[in-house]
Parts: sequence; structure tokens; C-alpha cells
Amino acid sequence: MKESEKFLLIHPTEEDVGRTLSNVLKDRLSGRSWGDVRSAILKRKVQINGNLCLDAARKLTMKDVIKVWRESLPKPVEPTAIKIVHVDDFLVVVEKPPGITSTRHFEERLLSKARRQLQPTLEELLPEALVLHFQSFIKKPATSNRREPMQRKNHETIRQYEHRIKRYSVIAVHRLDRDTSGLMIFARTPTIAESLGRMFRKHEVVRKYHAVVKGHPEAQTFDNILVRDRGDGVRGSKRTEEEDRTEQRAITHIKPIESIGDYSLVECQLETGRTHQIRIHLAEAGFPLCGDPIYCKLPGGERIADTSGAPRQALHSATLEFRHPVGGEVLKFRMPWPSDLYKWLQSLRAQAKNPPK
Repeated sequence: MKESEKFLLIHPTEEDVGRTLSNVLKDRLSGRSWGDVRSAILKRKVQINGNLCLDAARKLTMKDVIKVWRESLPKPVEPTAIKIVHVDDFLVVVEKPPGITSTRHFEERLLSKARRQLQPTLEELLPEALVLHFQSFIKKPATSNRREPMQRKNHETIRQYEHRIKRYSVIAVHRLDRDTSGLMIFARTPTIAESLGRMFRKHEVVRKYHAVVKGHPEAQTFDNILVRDRGDGVRGSKRTEEEDRTEQRAITHIKPIESIGDYSLVECQLETGRTHQIRIHLAEAGFPLCGDPIYCKLPGGERIADTSGAPRQALHSATLEFRHPVGGEVLKFRMPWPSDLYKWLQSLRAQAKNPPK
């Protein structure tokens, strides 16, 4: 791993399939001892498919993507950090904080409860967040006028509490990247999940993202075929005529909002929802997202230096608009930049107005 890199990206080969994580890391991390490998895993420095992995014995597949970070990853997000902006009997709209995976990866569907709790997903945390949300509307005795979340009563057993939590289970109908913040919809019943899924496939859900990029792109539409590996180990546009089972059409509409020195604030509207779609389209056009550690190079391999100082990838799901699948009324939600990116964006604007001499 080079000094300038935040993490090492590893794609398992055919020979790695069925081998344990620790064995593969020992081979790939040249000069590292078995103790170094185990320490990296236990100190929260290893992710598989965007999720923290503390299991050295996990068996790998060809679909896995491993990241070995230079620094330890932060502790899991708490349910109290999840803001619920709309909830009814059928669906929930939340403000997803950064640093949390939307849903559990398919390869981790059989993980034990203890291992899930090491890094819970938003889908897994939302039931407890809903309990806290509804409790916040229950007033305490007349001695207090403050509305505060009620604590679980001492006489309630863990099993009873888990049963209560289960009543608030949700179903994810779309995803956001781990480090992307913003608005997300969850269904509360399988029937509503199917209805919302159809709406997404028919492009009846308006999704607008805000992004800060290097350069000054013009309003345009990206419409091409994306594949899991474009030839340099990362997702990207298909470059050959050979058949690829991972290929998917991806469409993104972008328009500039604000020029900020060497950077631009742009709006990105999704027509399809492919993995890393916005990040890929912008980067391959020569306008990489600020703070994006993966798609910071052109398809030819040329790396684009990022001197923006962004605390994470500057991508945020800012607007959601759709018709309620039961009532039919139009629901529209907007979420401003979260504090970390807002403070950084303000400093970027200040630097653009008063550039260093």
C-alpha cells in the first residue's frame, strides 16, 4: 500500500475462491506476519463488499471486494443517529447518515446475530429507531412537560423487547453507498415493497443527488453499459464487444448548480440505479467526486489528484419524490447537506473567494 493511499483494494482470483480471508490477506500483504493480518482484521481495518469483517475464517468468493484500510474504521452508527422524516402504516422515509451500509450483502445473509451487531446495516437498525421515534411522542407524567424517549421498562425481558422490535421490521427497496448520506425509502410490508419496487423500475420515483466534483461539467446525460470490471479491477463502462454477464444499462442526468473555484456543485438525477453509477459516470467523464478514493482515475489509468480536503465522498441524496403506493398523494422530501460536508463545502467556497497567494 502506497503512503498516499487510504486503503488497498483486493479482488479475489479463481484460486482464492473458498480460501479464508486471513489466508488471502497473508498472500497479498507482502511482508506482513500472521499476527499483522489478524491484528488488521480485529482492529476494524478490513471490509468485504463495503461491510466491516472481523471474521478471519470467512470463505471468499469471486464476487467479493476486499478493502484493507490504513486506519481503523469508526464504530457502528447508533439507532439514535437515524432521523425519520416520514412514517405511516406502509412506508418509512429516513435520512441515512454516512458510514453505514444500507442492507446486508447477500453473502452475509446467514451471519449470526452477534456478528451482525458488529456492524449493523441501516435496515437492521431502523426497527429500533422506529421504536425510539414512537416513544418520543409519549409524554412522561404531569411533573414534566418535556417529550423524551421512554426507556425500556426494567420488567421487560430481552425476548419481549426483541418481539416488539420485530413488529417494526422494514424492507429496503433501494440502496445508498456506505459513505453516501441522504434520503431513503423503506417498505413496512412485502406488498408495499413490491409496489415501490415496480415504481423504481418504471422510473416513477424522482431521485436527485447533489455532488461536488473536480472541474466544471456541462448539463448532459450519461447513457451507457456498466460492468463489474472494466479492465482495471473496478466497475465502469464496458469497453469491448465481448459478452459480460454483469453488464447493465445506466442512465444519469446531470446539471451544474454552482461553480466553486476549481470545483462544481452539480445535481444528478438517476433514471436507473446501478452500483456506483453516479461516481462512475462523473469520473469517467473527467469530473471525479471530491473525496472518492476509488473512482479518482480515468479509464486509461491516469490518477486525478484530489486536493479538495473532502472528509468523504461528496455525494448526497438530496431529493425524493413519489406517489404514495396506497393513497396516491405526492410525497416530496428534501434533505440539506449533513454537517460534515456542509462545513467542508463552506470552507471550499471561502477558499474560492480568497485563493492563497
